[in-house]
Amino acid sequence: MQQRFEYLVITIREGMVGSAVDHDKVEDALNDKAKDGWQLKTLTAADVKGRVGPGATEGLLATFERPV
Repeated sequence: MQQRFEYLVITIREGMVGSAVDHDKVEDALNDKAKDGWQLKTLTAADVKGRVGPGATEGLLATFERPV
């Protein structure tokens, strides 16, 4: 039988346009998901739309995988 997986994608970004992503924030987010059995598959830099306004800010999209 072939192994099956499920995936999770989260956005890691800073609140202010133009501010850099904090290393500690990234590490905390990755470790938080690892506690639930998620393994990081990819970490991609992207322009992430903010919750307020039309602008985007630099952020990361983290894709995780775990067996079902």
